[in-house]
Amino acid sequence: MREMWKQRAAYLFLLPKLILFTAFVLIPVIWAFVLAFQEYGVFGSEWVGFKNFTSVADSEAFRTALWNTLKYTVVTVPLQVILALVLATLIHPLGRRAQSFFRGAFYLPTVTSMVIIAMVWRWVYNYRYGLFNYMLGFLGIPAQDWLNQSNTALWALIIMSVLIPPGVGIIMYLAAMDAIPDQLYEAAKIDGASGLQRWRKITVPLLKPTTLYLTMLSLIGSFQVFTQILLMTGGGPGHATETLVTLIYKTAFRDLEFGLASAQAIVLFVITLIFGIAQYWLMYRKAEE
Repeated sequence: MREMWKQRAAYLFLLPKLILFTAFVLIPVIWAFVLAFQEYGVFGSEWVGFKNFTSVADSEAFRTALWNTLKYTVVTVPLQVILALVLATLIHPLGRRAQSFFRGAFYLPTVTSMVIIAMVWRWVYNYRYGLFNYMLGFLGIPAQDWLNQSNTALWALIIMSVLIPPGVGIIMYLAAMDAIPDQLYEAAKIDGASGLQRWRKITVPLLKPTTLYLTMLSLIGSFQVFTQILLMTGGGPGHATETLVTLIYKTAFRDLEFGLASAQAIVLFVITLIFGIAQYWLMYRKAEE
């Protein structure tokens, strides 16, 4: 308490953020844990123990949403990280002005609302006048109804996510590359290492901590994918693009089963935690080697 009193000015500045965090994050999370053990409705609630978790385990819709989420994650996370690394590698040798231009150009979509991006991609995938079908027409390939076919809808969303510039990853990789000593590259060059060899043997290994961090962020983000799916497909056709978060949203605000939705959210939290710990452990071991 004495140390906290010495830093009271800092805590005073942090107080507004702490109040907002408590009101809109901490309390809702605690309340979700409480609701998970209730059959909670608009007009009353009843304690049901682990009934909601049993319903989650027996739910075919939840298994389908989990499979779609895993498929989305397995494809998008590696591609997003690799794309960020490749683009940062191409940008890093440029001059400072060129670097600043490309940093801004690739980071700009990051601050753009996902609602706007999703609306643009809905036009890209439009059956009648979308850009994708227009390009396919030049190749003699029949037009596809990308978002309304169960065999293409999820892949269309995956392609969209991969093609959105990974601005955060590029910025972080560029900062990490700046921290690598030039002497390492000079010594490798003297020893006859080619540019590709220097990149593989020096750059990539020294960027492993950054790669680990970006992979963790991408993993958490992919498990929470929601906005573009809700706006572009609504989880359909059928349940072809239903993910865990869209299922939780529908369970809570369409079906008004708040207890079941809270149980689904807790299961999602546990799954994300397990995958995060496993991925961190595997990549941390590689980074230490």
